[in-house]
Order: sequence, then structure tokens, then C-alpha cells
Amino acid sequence: MALTGLDDAELLIRFREPTTKEAAYTAIIKKYQERLYWHIRRLVVDHDDANDVLQNVFIRVWRGLENFKEESQLYTWLYRIATNESLTFLDNAKKRGAISLSDVESGLENKVKADQSFDANKLEWKLQLAIQQLPEKQRLVFTLRYYDEMPYEEMSKVLETSEGALKASYHHAVKKIEEYIKNH
Repeated sequence: MALTGLDDAELLIRFREPTTKEAAYTAIIKKYQERLYWHIRRLVVDHDDANDVLQNVFIRVWRGLENFKEESQLYTWLYRIATNESLTFLDNAKKRGAISLSDVESGLENKVKADQSFDANKLEWKLQLAIQQLPEKQRLVFTLRYYDEMPYEEMSKVLETSEGALKASYHHAVKKIEEYIKNH
């Protein structure tokens, strides 16, 4: 039973029905998989790591969707899970190697440079390197706003932070990125 054309509210109704639960879950995954992958990939950088984190997200979604209260949009809830799983992955990477956050960030920078199509002279690669220089929160806010074009109101729900704090983080991130691109 293909449910891919249904809106989120209808998919959630179908998920709660035992006979259509798996089909609804599959439709939700198909609908959001690519967006979630790229959100995660921008945070963890590596393709394989992003796939691992995405699988963890889908496991959490399967386990938690039954209890989703619909106080926020499904999209917001999924992004919150993806963001938390990405941050947990980065924290665990830091702990596994007993390394500092700056070492993790250097590792992320090295992953960007290791990409086969990397060209330090191209603006898109300078942007990626600049983003990896940002503190974790600024990097997260910048990627949500710049790449995902997420409104501050929605972002505040995902990150559970005030809109004012998010605007300030984004402003500081943009200034740091501009400075990095000018100087490199």
C-alpha cells in the first residue's frame, strides 16, 4: 500500500493503525530521508557517519512515533531527533578518542579536505572549511538557517532556544565565515 502522497497528519493516523503502520512509517522515511541525511551530513561531514546517524534517527523515530503528541510539526520533531543524534555522535567521537573538541573539528576539516572533488580555491569549499571552524552551536544554527532555510521560529522549537539567541548565533557565524573566506 503506497502512502507517499499523504500529508503528515494522515500519515500519523495511518501509523497508529496496525494494518497500515509499516507502510505509513516507510512513507514518512521516504518523505524526509534525503532532507534529514543532508542535515546530518552537514554536521558530521562524513557520508558513512551520516548514514550511521540517520539509521539511529530512524530507529528512534520508529520507537517514539507512537507517542508523538503533535505539539509541533512532524518535520520539527524529526529534525530535533536528527540534531540530537548528530550532536551525540560528535560527543561520542570526542570521548572515544579522548580528544578535544578542537581535534574533532580538525578531523571534520580534514574530512572536507579528503573529499575527492576538494579544491581549496573554490568558494564552496572555502565555505565548507569556514563552517567547520565555527563552534558547534554556531555551526548548527548556520546550517539550519543557510542550507535548510529554516525560519528562526521553527529552529527555536528544534533547538529549544530563544529566537533572539539563534539570531545572535547566526550573526556571529556569518561574521566568522566572512572573515575566514577573506583571509584564506
